[in-house]
Parts: sequence; structure tokens; C-alpha cells
Amino acid sequence: MLDGVEIQGYENCLNSWDKLDSEFTSLNNSYKEYLDKVRELHELEDKCAKLLKHHKYNDLKIAKSLTDLKDTSKQKEIKELQDKISSRNVTLRSIETTLPKQSSLYLKIILGDINVSLSTNEKKFKYKENYEKFKITVTMIIVILSIINLLLVKYYRVLDAIFCFLLVWYYCTLTIRESILRINGSRIKGWWISHHYISAFLCGVILTWPDGFIYQSFRRQFMSFALFISFLQILQYQYQKGCLYRLKALGERQNLMDITVEGFQSWMWKGLSFLLPFLFAGYFFQAYNSYTLYNLSKLPECHEWQVPVISFVFLVLFWGNFLTTSAVIYQKFMQKYRPKSSFQTRLLTKYKHY
Repeated sequence: MLDGVEIQGYENCLNSWDKLDSEFTSLNNSYKEYLDKVRELHELEDKCAKLLKHHKYNDLKIAKSLTDLKDTSKQKEIKELQDKISSRNVTLRSIETTLPKQSSLYLKIILGDINVSLSTNEKKFKYKENYEKFKITVTMIIVILSIINLLLVKYYRVLDAIFCFLLVWYYCTLTIRESILRINGSRIKGWWISHHYISAFLCGVILTWPDGFIYQSFRRQFMSFALFISFLQILQYQYQKGCLYRLKALGERQNLMDITVEGFQSWMWKGLSFLLPFLFAGYFFQAYNSYTLYNLSKLPECHEWQVPVISFVFLVLFWGNFLTTSAVIYQKFMQKYRPKSSFQTRLLTKYKHY
């Protein structure tokens, strides 16, 4: 068959082959042209990377020299030059986000020394969308398993182990995907990636926690916590998706790599009263888990090392989430009431997606 049409007879086969042979020549020429363009692209990428590094280094030297100058008669000229350097640095950051970057040490350990930079905004946005779909799909599975584990009159340790293993795999996968997203321009705060490392460790410790009185005393609370956090993540996904859609529709947001996280981000300022109570409820649930486990660790029946460790990890998660989200809210209030120079205002308006 050729293009869906069945070929019958030798003569027809021969004619079809001759036609396909001529098309193969065109394919081969296009492929050679493609290889040449790829080689040229890599050469241009290397050239731009070297020039960018050179420019950033010399900009920094000039800026430092201007700061050290003590010539009071040239203050106006110095200020104008510093403003030009600041404007240039914003442009350089814009260029830097589009050039390939070296993989982080974590990605090199996991994936090897490969280039994970995506070449176009379309590919970056597609990868970001796949990340979001992955999160919401696994979250729905976690909700179902949490409900099953809560409804079972007699719990099954095997189901608990499967549930915890799913959480470990989920958080480990998120750390890899988010590292790739950061290389491709996502500005996710370092704490939220650390949060997933810590959560993976937490779920791994729970997975090793042997069955017993202490485990059974905390099991239903942990499943309730997992269910609440999953519903919270679904709520965040819908809310943040709406925020990004509205901002892009209004032309107020240019960075396509913003992603959903377990906290509050500066671009979500509009409508924050809707989301913040749920976020802080989840954070205080973590603190309550830490308090419950701390009390359980003091019981004479407790001999498992996992109990105080899990209590401490929940406390770390609480303070990390609470302080990071509070810091973002504080910064937004300060930005709202802090006066800015006209030059700073122009820069923030033009490049506010950085």
C-alpha cells in the first residue's frame, strides 16, 4: 500500500517504487540540511554562551568600580551609568533563560550528563503541562487510596505499604521533573523542591515503620492528613490554573513556566483570601502530626526509632511551609507600599515576569 492505496501488479509496484525513490532523494537532502542547521545551532549556542559570560563578567567589574568611586562631582553621571547596567542585566537574564544550561548535580547523578534544555517555548510549555497532568493524576490516585484505607474496618498493612511506596515514588519523580523545569526557566522557589526531597524521605521512613500499637494509633490521622493534602492540591491546581489563564489572557504574565506548588506564590496575589486559609490549615495539620507523634514517642510502648524522626520531619515541613508562604505575603505587602524610582518602576513593569 502507498498512502493508503493498495498496489496491485508488478508494473504498478515498479512505478510506485520509482516515485518513492525520487521522494527519498528529497528526504535525504532535507535530512542533510537538518544536520547542517543543527550543527550551526550548536555553534551559535556556544558563541552566545561565551559572549554572555564575557558580558556579565565585565558588567560586574564596571558596577563594582562605580560603587567604589568617590568622585562626588560625577554622581549624576555615575547614577545614569548604573541605571544602564541594571537595564542591561535584565536583558542578559532574558537571554540567559533561552540558552541551554548545564544540568544540576542531582540530574547528572540520576540521568547522566545529558542536555535537558528544551529548545522552544512550545516544548517548554508542553513539558510543563505534562508535569501538571502528572501531579493531578497521581493526586487523584492518592485520594482514592486514602479513602479506601480510611474506610477499611480492619486495615491491611499491604495496602498501607503500597500507599507509602506510591508517595515515595511520586515525590522522587517530582524532584526530577522540577529540576528539569528549573533549568528551562521555571522560578520555583528552592524550598518547594526541598519540600519534595523531605517528603520523599518522610514517606520512606513511614514505609519502614513496623506494625504495632504506636503505628495503629497514628495510622488514621496520617491517612486523614494525606486525604486533606490531596484535596488541597486539587484545589490549588484548579485555582492556580485559573490564575495563570487570567493573567495570560490579560497579557499580564509572560513566563509560561510557572507551576503549581504546595504554597503561595507572588503571581497568585489576586484572590489570595480564597486559598490562604486552606494552605495554613494544611500547615498546622503538619504541626499537629508532629505534636501527636512527639507524645506517642514518650509512651513506654514506643520502641520504634521512626516515631521521633517522623515527628521532627513534620515539624521541619511545617516551619518551612509556614515561613516561606509568610515571607511571600510579607514581600507583596512591602512591594505594595514601598516607593520606587521611575527607572525601577519601568524595569519592573517591562520585565515583571522575571
